[in-house]
Amino acid sequence: MSLKFERGNVMGQLDGKTALVTGGTSGIGLATAHRFADEGAHVFITGRDQGRLDAAVKEVRNATGITSDVSNLEDLDRLAAAIGDHGKGLDAVFVNAGGGEFATLDSVGWQDYQQTFNTNVGGVIFTVQKVLPLLNPGAAIVLTGSSSAGNGQPAFGLYAASKAAIRSLGRTWAGELVGRGVRVNTIVPGPTETPGLAVSCRTTRRGCSSSSPRRFRWAASDVPRRSPTWCSSWCPSSPAS
Repeated sequence: MSLKFERGNVMGQLDGKTALVTGGTSGIGLATAHRFADEGAHVFITGRDQGRLDAAVKEVRNATGITSDVSNLEDLDRLAAAIGDHGKGLDAVFVNAGGGEFATLDSVGWQDYQQTFNTNVGGVIFTVQKVLPLLNPGAAIVLTGSSSAGNGQPAFGLYAASKAAIRSLGRTWAGELVGRGVRVNTIVPGPTETPGLAVSCRTTRRGCSSSSPRRFRWAASDVPRRSPTWCSSWCPSSPAS
């Protein structure tokens, strides 16, 4: 199911372009969808919850919402078909949907492993694979990494390992796609105040005290505005990485 809103012409660095944001109903994904739309792009937003997706589309306005679970290949096929039907290909892909199970080694289960890696690794691989034929010359792909990949924080083992895999995939795909003029980057914003981080704080009860002066590096809305890699990742005039 999809919901579409249009708004007036916006002149910006992505004017007339088409973008995809997976996991775009909250946090960094929603903030990036806003930035894309503000820069003139029409944004496809995905999420699993129809109500939250409809709310995000109304908020962003120059957007189309597609209900999609990145760990479901049939959903990804429907997503690619909907973007294809739009008829303008894709110029920017922000592969942001993700999550994870948080448990220490002595308590982690097989289901925890499957859920985390099916979403964070499989979801990234097959989202990019499904939209690859839709990429326009000079398109950009950005993956959402995490500083936890190198921190060794207890209970973050599965999540951190999945994000380390994403960093490796981004580097590999940058080499594979450079001949097509497609840029691939991985953004690692650091601790950011999002609903997803709030869940991990409640689950692990580590490093999330409200009294900590370094609790969060940024608010979610700051990431696409302040991240030093944002423009180098998306702006049409940027060189290939």
